[in-house]
Amino acid sequence: MSMLAAPMNPLKGKVLVAQGGGPTPVINQSLVGVALEARKFSQVTSIYGAVHGVRGIIQENFVDLTRETSHNLERVADTPSSGLLSTRDKPDEEYCARMFKVMQAHDIRYFFYIGGNDSSDTVRIINNQARAANYELRAIHIPKTIDNDLAENDHCPGFPSAARYVAQAFMGVNLDNRALGGVYIGVIMGRHAGFLTAASSLAQKHSDDGPHLIYMPERAFDTTRFLTDVDRVVAKHGLCTIAVSEGISDASGEAMITKLMQTDERDDHGNVQLSGTGALGDLLSDTIRRELKLKRVRADTFGYLQRCFIGCRSDRDAHEAREVAEKAVQFAMWDNVDGSVVIRRPVLDYSVDYALVPLENVAGKTRHMPDNFINAEGNGVTADFHNYCRPLLGSGVPEAHRLRAPVVPKILA
Repeated sequence: MSMLAAPMNPLKGKVLVAQGGGPTPVINQSLVGVALEARKFSQVTSIYGAVHGVRGIIQENFVDLTRETSHNLERVADTPSSGLLSTRDKPDEEYCARMFKVMQAHDIRYFFYIGGNDSSDTVRIINNQARAANYELRAIHIPKTIDNDLAENDHCPGFPSAARYVAQAFMGVNLDNRALGGVYIGVIMGRHAGFLTAASSLAQKHSDDGPHLIYMPERAFDTTRFLTDVDRVVAKHGLCTIAVSEGISDASGEAMITKLMQTDERDDHGNVQLSGTGALGDLLSDTIRRELKLKRVRADTFGYLQRCFIGCRSDRDAHEAREVAEKAVQFAMWDNVDGSVVIRRPVLDYSVDYALVPLENVAGKTRHMPDNFINAEGNGVTADFHNYCRPLLGSGVPEAHRLRAPVVPKILA
């Protein structure tokens, strides 16, 4: 492998890379970006990958990526999901202290963690512990989340490919629902941010295409208003296609799934359990049937499908996921700094640049849909969102077409 000349007094030691949280179609591009870029620097003695993220670090469950072939790394890069496997562990100070002890024992001097909000906070804690111990460690967070909710980022690697899947899925939903009519509800991931649900609107081509209604966590959900919206759309079009974020809540902040189910099931992080069942879609469907007396009402919960659906990747997303990891390595090696890499969009049409910001700017923070992306009624999106999101889907997005044959005059009617 070719070596780049190191900066003055380089920090010599091993690289450790890990993946955390939900997988994406392009997270392995970032993994491979770290592995291949780090090989270019002479101060790197080995490149380790932690199997199952932070849990793997505590358990010293490492693989030596230095000895993986470049050819196979590239094949893994083009494969969805987490090549090193992942974890939902959310480390606290004590957990991170155990991780740090392992890093010291293995002479880890560069730590790259690919993940979302919780992962950035983990990097922050580790970085602070290294400073307190006067241990030279460069710790950098590499962004990843299909929710697109990381602060400071124009968009996050993983979101464009998931958005492409949601958009194409709703193209199919439009065609299906137009054929037979009725009400269709698609429940899409997004606890606090509605970006992915909003991407369903990119399926619209004709004026009567769905989704006709879109509900995101950024706006309070009102059941009465929801039923009025559905009734109005059905009266106009004879059908209604709806996209709903799993995290919609009422004006008091209570999650609708909790309110409708009258239960409070929580996950390992203490969050209300939103995914894993079709409960929200079923409850909304039942409400429509009961209150509007409509018979043909169906709901799907996209669940894990949008995270790693193979063959529906944004080429732009893949390229940026690779670059954001390469930049992370360069910031650590050349500039000898810590932080979180962020994607910036200097111009709307279309380019990106990368910057390094303090970990505190990203850790534990959530970015929401801007107000100008959501319509005044709170049940749809604006042209500003379309202008923002369309370039992210990449090239080769399919289109749906309709018959344009003239209507034959009736004879018997």
